[in-house]
Parts: sequence; structure tokens; C-alpha cells
Amino acid sequence: MYKLIKKQENARRGIINTVHGTVQTPAFMNVATCGAIKGALSAFDLKDVKCQIMLSNTYHLHLRPGDENIKQLGGLHKFTRWDGPILTDSGGFQVFSLAKLRNITEDGVTFNSHIDGHKIFMTPEMSMRIQSNLGSTIAMAFDECVENPSPYDYTKKSAQLTTRWLKRCKTEIERLNSLDDTINKHQLLFGINQGGIYKDLRVEQMKEIAELDLAGYAIGGLAVGEETEVMYEIIDEVIPYMPENKPRYLMGVGTPVNILEAVYRGVDMFDCVMPSRNARHGHLFTSSGIRNIWNAKYELDESPIDESCSCPVCRNFSRAYVRHLMKAGEMLGMRLCVTHNLYFYNTLMERIREELDNGSFINFYKTYKEILGKRI
Repeated sequence: MYKLIKKQENARRGIINTVHGTVQTPAFMNVATCGAIKGALSAFDLKDVKCQIMLSNTYHLHLRPGDENIKQLGGLHKFTRWDGPILTDSGGFQVFSLAKLRNITEDGVTFNSHIDGHKIFMTPEMSMRIQSNLGSTIAMAFDECVENPSPYDYTKKSAQLTTRWLKRCKTEIERLNSLDDTINKHQLLFGINQGGIYKDLRVEQMKEIAELDLAGYAIGGLAVGEETEVMYEIIDEVIPYMPENKPRYLMGVGTPVNILEAVYRGVDMFDCVMPSRNARHGHLFTSSGIRNIWNAKYELDESPIDESCSCPVCRNFSRAYVRHLMKAGEMLGMRLCVTHNLYFYNTLMERIREELDNGSFINFYKTYKEILGKRI
């Protein structure tokens, strides 16, 4: 499934082959939580912004329109018209981030829907069944995500629970893949490393789950309150224990600089709502840094958002026009900003892969980590 093509120090250039197509890595996954990018982009628009893989969420799609309805309609690929690989998040993070009251036991988690308050009991097996109904390419294991920092003893018990749940997920997905009516009988399972900000817990849990020989492994539970440098330290500790012949995924991260730093440390896959969320507020990523399109200085500016960008927005529209649309509350303004930011992220990954191919990534990393995070 995963082929490592070459390395430069710890940074990796690879390919992931799946039943729904090939992903060139390092790769960014565009977040379509409910089966669509927030900002009015369709599956066909994702092709225009060079998306390789789409991420959708188990919890949200279970609530509406319902995973059984999606299965009846032919699965998430047919439903959304996206024909490339899809990764579905397990719902574990949504239990952490959205549920005001939750009760976690060995069996699973009881919590209330954030939409109408009805009680939900989510187990590892249920998460796998929902994801099987969706027919995604990659299913994420159900895990517990803890707040950073959390007490050591609680974090240790939580990481051990996540490991036990992972084993149950593996058993269930193997059963589901063998059924006659399963949409994607080649659905892949990724395990998730947890352990909060405690390096010993992270390494201990990673060693244990690596023995399960899963299709890929993710580092979860970061970018949830800890300092950025702490996140980098955790990545440095965990990476040596992640199987070299499997994809490595850093969940929910992050800024362009975060991505550069994580690629430098050996991560292959990323997802984050940041490019689309920031775009909806007029914060745009460019090759020169971060631009706030609301600024008055752009009122008469006929330049594109990023003069070195060839996205459909930069080819056709000015900063002045995009600013006008945002100030007027026109939906097109939000759509154009989201289109640009996603194109920027995907072409950044493209550039990273080219630099790795050419053996020049380290110089690129050292130069652009100082540029991409600054505010214009």
C-alpha cells in the first residue's frame, strides 16, 4: 500500500496506493466534514484546487443525513461525486470537542448530540460500522482524545483504553470487509497514537499498536492546547517507533509552518480546517506570508491575492474585488477565498514533494519556515 521512494534526513517522499486511487506524499487532506468543503466547494472544485484526498467525519454524517441512508445511496463517493480516496475520522475527536457531557467506559462513550441533544452511545464497533456504511477508503480507529495538559495517571489510562479499543476496531473492520453487502471490502484501518504531552506514554503506546500491523498510523491528540514546541517534541519522540513502511499521519495540523516542520520530522499526511476556516474570515495564505483581505490598503489594489499563485482566483480576480465581496457579505467572496487557500495548501505540498524529489527540501524548509508564518 505505502511505498517509500526516498528520504532527505527524516523527511519522506512516498506513494500510497488505494482502491480509490494513488496519493503522492507528503499530502494534505481537504476537510469536507459533512461531505462538502465549508465555503461552497463541490467535489469537482476539489479537482481544480489539486486535492488528492478528501476527509469527512463519521460523527457528523451519522447524525445527518445518516450513514445508513448514505449506504443506501451507494456510499460517500457516489453521494458526493468525489472519485478519489476518502479518509473518515472516527468521531473520537468530536466526542472530545463537541459533547458537553460525556461518560466514558470500557464499552464506549455515552454523550448527547450537539444538534438536538439526543443520547448517543458510540463504541469502537459502531464507529467501524458507520465508516463501513460510508464506504471510505481509510477508516480511523475510535480513540479517546484528552485535553492538554491532563493528569498523568488519567492520560495513561486513556492511552491504554485507546489501544484496547483499537484492537476491537481491527476485529470489527475485518468482519465488515468480509460481508457481501459491504460497499468497500478493501477499507483500510489506521490506528491512532495517544498519550497527551507525556513522551513515555506516547512511545509505550506507539510500540504496542505498531505490532498490530495496520495499514497506517496517526499521531492524535495534538494541537489541542499545548505549545507548538511541545507538539514538535512529541513528534520527534514518536516518529522513530512508527513503522517505516506505513503512512504517518499527523491529525488536525495545521499552519503551513506546522506542516513544513512535521514533514521535516518524518510525517506524510495532514488535515486541518484552518485553510478553509481562515479563508471564510478573509485570512489568506500566500507565498509571502498571511494576508488579511479586509485591510483598507486593498480597497484599490488590482493585484491578485498572491502574485506567484496560479489558482483560478489569482488568475482572474483582484484583491480589491475579493475584499469588496467579503465586505458586502457576498457568498462568492467566501468561496473565492476558500478556493485560494486550499489551492495554496495543495500546491505547497506539491512543492515539498518536488523539493524532496530534487534533494533540496532541507534548504526549502529552512528558507520558507521563516516566511510562511509571518503576517503581511
